[in-house]
Amino acid sequence: MITKEMTIEEIFTQNPDKSQLLAQTMTQAGLHCMSCSAATWETLEAGMLSHGKTSKEITHLVDKLNTVLTMTHDPLTISLTEKAAIKLKEILKEEGKGGWGLKFSDRAAGCSGFEYVLDFSEKPAPDDAVFQSQGIQIHVPTGCTTRLLGSVIDYIDGLHGAGFKISNPHAKSSCGCGSSHGY
Repeated sequence: MITKEMTIEEIFTQNPDKSQLLAQTMTQAGLHCMSCSAATWETLEAGMLSHGKTSKEITHLVDKLNTVLTMTHDPLTISLTEKAAIKLKEILKEEGKGGWGLKFSDRAAGCSGFEYVLDFSEKPAPDDAVFQSQGIQIHVPTGCTTRLLGSVIDYIDGLHGAGFKISNPHAKSSCGCGSSHGY
């Protein structure tokens, strides 16, 4: 269980399998420097207070972080959160592609090595692995599958932007801007 008295470092080291999603949750709450080595020794409460956050906002973040800890996903599949599935279905409908799936892959790019690629997919290619989540087919080239297994695709809509965000248990590093990652 995460408390406001825990340091950022403790939160990540005690929950390495959820660290990427925990980091996204903290960033969305306004802790943009939480991965900075100078900030890892701070408690969650001190970090939030130094960013001008209220006690109510701190409690809300702790609740959200503990919700992340209770989330379960299958490490042998690729899945969409309910929010991501709703948004994707909405986009597919707007594009006149109702019933299509999602193409999910990665490619060499960016300062950390790889970037994720999301696209529409009418049907899987012959070399695609097919996953099913929230009523949507996810088509993944077999060459990417082992790197992407266990990924959860979410949709974030907040003050600092909106878009699909991927939590991948195999990603070991990411760039400062968050657009690329390394394995």
